[in-house]
Amino acid sequence: MPPVWPGSPFPLGATYDGSGTNFSVFSEVAEGIELCLFDEGGDESRIALAEVTALCHHVHVPGVDPGQRYGYRVHGPWAPHDGIRCNPAKLLLDPYAKAVEGRVRWDPAVFGYRFGSDGRDIDTVDSAPFVPRSVVVNPYFDWGDDRPPRTPLHETVIYEAHVKGITATHPDVDPVLRGTYSGLASPPMLEHLTALGVTAVELMPVHQFIHDHHLHQRGLRNYWGYNSIAFLAPHNEYASWGERGQQVQEFRQLVKSLHEVGIEVILDVVYNHTAEGNHLGPMLAMKGIDNAAYYRVKAEDRQYYMDYTGTGNTMNMRHPHVLQLLMDSLRYWVTEMHVDGFRFDLASALARELHAVDRLSAFFDLIHQDPVVSQVKLIAEPWDVGEGGYQVGNFPPLWSEWNGKYRDTVRDHWRGSGGTRGEFASRFTGSSDLYGSTGRQPFASINFVTCHDGFTLADLVSYNDKHNEANGEANNDGESHNRSWNCGVEGPTDDPDIVALRRRQRRNLLVSLFLSQGVPMLLAGDELGRSQGGNNNAYCQDNEVSWLNWAGLDDDLLTFTRRLIEFRREHPAFHRRRFFDGHDPDGPAGDAVADIGWYAPNGQPMTLENWADGNGRALAVALNGEGIQSPGPRGERIVDDTFLVLFNTGDTALNFTMPEAAWARRWQVVIDTMADGAKAFPASGRRPQAAHRLRVGARSVVVLRRID
Repeated sequence: MPPVWPGSPFPLGATYDGSGTNFSVFSEVAEGIELCLFDEGGDESRIALAEVTALCHHVHVPGVDPGQRYGYRVHGPWAPHDGIRCNPAKLLLDPYAKAVEGRVRWDPAVFGYRFGSDGRDIDTVDSAPFVPRSVVVNPYFDWGDDRPPRTPLHETVIYEAHVKGITATHPDVDPVLRGTYSGLASPPMLEHLTALGVTAVELMPVHQFIHDHHLHQRGLRNYWGYNSIAFLAPHNEYASWGERGQQVQEFRQLVKSLHEVGIEVILDVVYNHTAEGNHLGPMLAMKGIDNAAYYRVKAEDRQYYMDYTGTGNTMNMRHPHVLQLLMDSLRYWVTEMHVDGFRFDLASALARELHAVDRLSAFFDLIHQDPVVSQVKLIAEPWDVGEGGYQVGNFPPLWSEWNGKYRDTVRDHWRGSGGTRGEFASRFTGSSDLYGSTGRQPFASINFVTCHDGFTLADLVSYNDKHNEANGEANNDGESHNRSWNCGVEGPTDDPDIVALRRRQRRNLLVSLFLSQGVPMLLAGDELGRSQGGNNNAYCQDNEVSWLNWAGLDDDLLTFTRRLIEFRREHPAFHRRRFFDGHDPDGPAGDAVADIGWYAPNGQPMTLENWADGNGRALAVALNGEGIQSPGPRGERIVDDTFLVLFNTGDTALNFTMPEAAWARRWQVVIDTMADGAKAFPASGRRPQAAHRLRVGARSVVVLRRID
């Protein structure tokens, strides 16, 4: 080995500088740390990190170039009862690794304790042959003139996608590139995304993750990827041509390609836990470096972990070095990988200082004051599995949230559940009851009807019960039921009436989603009619169950969805920057309607009695498009059309009376979900006049534009 230099404690991780690489790793409990370098034949050389500065062990090794594989061995106490698990027999990943080569081979050696014991007896078998290696990466990349699209939130349309699943079966994507970062960046996919009209792709986890031991035992894989082990490394299995840093450059090219067509990249990030599990989980990285610093351990017995995530452990957000790791990871993905935002999985777990969820926790404070991270899109999944973890509406003003109440209310409304009209009105208009009192605006609400976790859109309206048998858990996993959609039969059917109803319900849900105030999120494949055969928890199905079926796409539904997204983009009335206030934008007098008005089927304004009627299944809303926002420094006013949206969630057709008012004498039908396929939009163009009646079919929605 060449002579080594003391190096620097910062930055943490492996940093190539042109002459060699600086290595630095934090541990408060380590009595010594060895850097392990692996040559092309897999032989290991060890270098002691003799320098320790501010609890960071560091060394600079000349001649170590990008592509070098490495890991750490940590010497120190083995005292699980005190929360300390140092075991030099275990090769550990660098928490700051920017690339990872290889996968876990599930051998007893990957566990720090003697496999089969209660977790207290140390195991001294070398784990190196069975675990992945960290990789030194090349920091340089030609970004050219790459610029973030910076789409305003109120104009954003999010597309939630899986890197592998979106192209795994695409016939026009090069077979070599299917399921990879390059496959997603290929011309056929860019054409699909731009034609669809989405402005941001929200990628399911791309941080390096591990396929769980219990899934391996059942012959399955962690398809979703919510099992991170390296927060700065793009997952190596999504690379098309190498794992020695090539995955980093390939991911960067994906971001650059999406930016070139005006599409932002949002990462679904999992900082609340890691793949090391509970006290019986494997030892792969942080557990062996400084267990009690990185993880929340129980005060009464530090062998065990606090688990607010349902995965066995929870990251210790009270420790400054854990907060530093998360913030360094976020900044890295923005500054070095050029991503445009983050969706934080189980974000309530990140906000826990002790047991309670604290809106002003250290994690939020750090993000709010950070000059880099505070400037990108920040989206919370505002719940975890712990007590008090459901926090929809309670995140700080800088944040948007997955609005679980929107999902549940819109689903219930279209099922025909009683007593939903009032809450549906709140969700359709941006959920001001959740976000209006904290200085936030409608775009704080990320609206969705389906997401990766649950039924696809096609399955939502086709199954009353889940069908997760393939997951190997006796169908006990996933949400317990779907409640009645009047499916008639479960799954595929040739009954034309049932088929027509299901197709109409899909259109109803999509119209509700894209015409609601807030930020719509579409699950990838819902525009194609994708089914998972009733599986509502396909986290372990890395196969045709989860992959998009491009050969069986529904052309009519795809056309309808494209037109609907385009309609939303063209009409600011459906993506306002501010909440409705019920006032006339032109003043207290005159012919103009207030910015919003709610009407009963008889054409009269909704009364308190109407709202309280739990049997009501119909509702109309008028949206005034005049003077809806003033976005420019000159205070210029955007003028849009005025629209009337008629909802009928009942089982029978209804005659709606058009409101009789000076501001609306005549209307034109532009969307009618009763019409089959793409004919629903543009619709027939019927032109009812004020006080006239318009027939609205059972379980359908009609959108009209004022023309006089």
